Amino acid sequence: MERTTTTIKIIRKSIHTFLKHYNYFTITTLLALPYSASILISSSSLSPDSISLHNTFHFRLLSLFDSIGIPTSYEYFSIFTLKLSQTLTSSILLLPFTLSFLLITKTYIIQHLHTHNKKPPPFTGIFNSILQTQLWNSFLIISANSTSFCVLFVAFNCLETLKVFTSSTLIILLSIIGGITYSIVIANSMIICNMALVLSGMETKGGFISILKACVMIKRRTTTALSLALYIHITLAGIEALFQFRVASVYANLRTSNSSPLVMLEGLVIAYLYSIIITLDTITNCMFYKSCILEDSKYFPNQEEGKIHGYCLKVKGEEDELQ
Repeated sequence: MERTTTTIKIIRKSIHTFLKHYNYFTITTLLALPYSASILISSSSLSPDSISLHNTFHFRLLSLFDSIGIPTSYEYFSIFTLKLSQTLTSSILLLPFTLSFLLITKTYIIQHLHTHNKKPPPFTGIFNSILQTQLWNSFLIISANSTSFCVLFVAFNCLETLKVFTSSTLIILLSIIGGITYSIVIANSMIICNMALVLSGMETKGGFISILKACVMIKRRTTTALSLALYIHITLAGIEALFQFRVASVYANLRTSNSSPLVMLEGLVIAYLYSIIITLDTITNCMFYKSCILEDSKYFPNQEEGKIHGYCLKVKGEEDELQ
């Protein structure tokens, strides 16, 4: 119950912060617009390159799971491999947009919400820090996926050697357990990466050390972090579905029609909504970071000669103003 209250409080404060500084965050939302448009296009059927790369990944994943012994003929695994190949395709095609527009947007947001000092650190200092951390984050996500697939491969081969697969029901059950385990690993990796970006921006110290600090920071707050990420990703998934329904499917039938500009305008509005959620996601992570620092001050009041405690007093003052 307490974790639920904390989650709601962070979301409420994030929305309040966004509305309070709406003019500033409108600019950051516009900066994220190219990234939002590209991710919506890459996840739909509007990009030929995306379709080709997606089909390649999908075929390779099906071959990999077949070699492991996972029954890819079932609908559950068809959906799983389809979504996984879609994620891999988007990650590769969106890398230039991620390292430019997305990180610039996050940098401006973190700089605006930075309250360590009266004068926030320079833009270049924050950007260089989160750029280094983002590169390490990419390596972490790749490692998490590779490790998960290796463990699944070893597990299924051992079970097959022991002749555990005596029925199709047992195969499906074990495969679903493997899929759930994989999803948990990736979800935790994502929240660690998001927290590491904010932490490196706030402390202007990037690299792998930010990931380690993020792991320690969310160790006792995994439920809250997952809840915050769940709300954001459900909203983003809803916007992607809206784009697919209102733009991608309609635009395919209106390529030569005079209504196509209107469809493109509608797609631009949907991309702007996607950018707003990205901005809110970064604000939420910043609020979560401040909440963690404030909570840790109760256990480590003299950490780093009172620097953290002094920062927590500022954060506490902001919360009192909100309440």
